[in-house]
Amino acid sequence: MIEDNDKVRILNFEGAVGTKTEMHSHPNIVAIVLSDSAVRFTSPGGQSMELELKSGMAMYMDAAEHATEVIGSSASHVVLVELK
Repeated sequence: MIEDNDKVRILNFEGAVGTKTEMHSHPNIVAIVLSDSAVRFTSPGGQSMELELKSGMAMYMDAAEHATEVIGSSASHVVLVELK
């Protein structure tokens, strides 16, 4: 964790290819991608979505529960800004 205050919680995610997270949740969030990579998000119901992430991109996502897997051929590095 980088920062946690009454406005935001900022997390640093770094994962090698094959890294998997347990099912977890985030409030509304902004993700800032620091390295090209690919990830798979899986919802509690088993539906999955694969994303190609490009260094420098930023994206907003609504609150959700998911598991994450780093797929493809390169590690993933993303800064997550949870909005409180």
